[in-house]
Amino acid sequence: MSAKLLGIDVGTGGTRAVLIDDHGKVLAARTSEHAPFASPQTGWAEQDPHDWWRACGDSVRRLLAETHTSPSDIACVGFSGQMHGAVLLDANGEVLRPALIWCDQRTAAEAEELTRTIGEKQIIGRTCNPALTNFTLTKLLWVRKHEPELFARYRMLQLPKDYVRFRLTGSYGMDVADASGTLLLDVANRRWSAEMAHDSGIDLASLPPLFECADVCGNVSAAGAAATGLLQGTPVVAGAGDQSAGAVGLGVVKVGAVHATIGTSGVVFASTDRPALDPRGRLHTFCHAVPNRWHVMGVTQAAGLSLRWFRDTFGAIDSDSRDIYERLSSEATRVPVGSEGVMWAPYLMGERTPHLDPDARAALVGLAANHHRGHIIRAILEGVAFSLRDTFAIFDEMKVPVSNIRLGGGGARSELWRQIQADTYSHSVEIVEAEEGAAYGAALLAGVGAKVWPTVDDACEVIRVQRAVQPNPASVAILQRSYQAYRRIYPALRNIRSTSFTTVD
Repeated sequence: MSAKLLGIDVGTGGTRAVLIDDHGKVLAARTSEHAPFASPQTGWAEQDPHDWWRACGDSVRRLLAETHTSPSDIACVGFSGQMHGAVLLDANGEVLRPALIWCDQRTAAEAEELTRTIGEKQIIGRTCNPALTNFTLTKLLWVRKHEPELFARYRMLQLPKDYVRFRLTGSYGMDVADASGTLLLDVANRRWSAEMAHDSGIDLASLPPLFECADVCGNVSAAGAAATGLLQGTPVVAGAGDQSAGAVGLGVVKVGAVHATIGTSGVVFASTDRPALDPRGRLHTFCHAVPNRWHVMGVTQAAGLSLRWFRDTFGAIDSDSRDIYERLSSEATRVPVGSEGVMWAPYLMGERTPHLDPDARAALVGLAANHHRGHIIRAILEGVAFSLRDTFAIFDEMKVPVSNIRLGGGGARSELWRQIQADTYSHSVEIVEAEEGAAYGAALLAGVGAKVWPTVDDACEVIRVQRAVQPNPASVAILQRSYQAYRRIYPALRNIRSTSFTTVD
């Protein structure tokens, strides 16, 4: 009997469970949505880790029941998940507070203090990254400063998917890919940085054991089996943060391979055989899910979130029975390339690449009386692609090779958004057959842990390209001009922000 492999992705909007066979074929997938993240103040973003665990149990139980899969058929389980979120546990493994998740921007003061006291060059030298508000360490320092009584009870750090895996297995652990986003990992040497822990006052004992992503780090416990329907004793691999796992799921593991993924956030990710550094810290340099391989990536905070914000705020035409995103896309297709001058700067949650500015705010510019909803929707699609194009510009500066580009996330499922990306990047883009992203990558990592495939590279050989989208030369020319105009928006917004609170006597 062929082995079945389970991948579980703990995302921002929900937890997705994907079942594949030992040929890499997707057999079934189920998703359980999370409660929307809370934003008690501007720039804050929190989620309840218990809700992730509930969603994990729900999605896995439904997957097993609705596909009539015997738990004994599951050879191994793999995990992926949203990165950077700080889950603080006490000595009994109990959650101390809601997790500060990846898009939380409250920690500007902590990031500045780290840079001032340790030094930017020192931090980058130790971790391959500058101190940014998104990284987990700054969240720990915020809790220590603002909630000292609670922090006094803190004993163990977990990232979102690691907490869910802990609930499934009872074992603590963290993979080197996800740990790269904590600002506590010596990324070049794939180990905790004792220097960063010491200088920031974080106890090394509160950081879990590290694993390579396809390493088995635990087994389903009795409690985990009861909650999910899985068989007690089933091996579980460490898995990877969603970006590395998503890259595995797209087959982006060799040097020159790149993926552009639009989910809630947007990421452009390039595999490297060395820990390549941007001296200005605009890109992240992290461990890849493949041993002795790294990646560089740029991040747009509010990529798919921009379109979801429009959906939630303005909705779609009610008389149309199609999926709401199809309806929005249909409105945008009636607008010419370039949105007739309308542009969107997608800074709803601050911005990382290339601005490193948690206080950046979004803007819609260029509106005229003849513009309608479709112009705004298309401008959002183009603006998100422009924001990802910024990362390709930095790749050019760093001489990071780009041989092929694969698309993932919602941006890969929309025909219009696929074409906009090909035209914006001025490069053909590929769509893979099994576009299950990070959950699929987690399942492939589980296959390596179960010895179905000897290496991650071998596992990725099962991935097939469904189609390629070629750039349209006329559209490339228009969007290149629009992109140059787009690049002038952020400096203008920053200037407005710096003068908007000036008082006049």
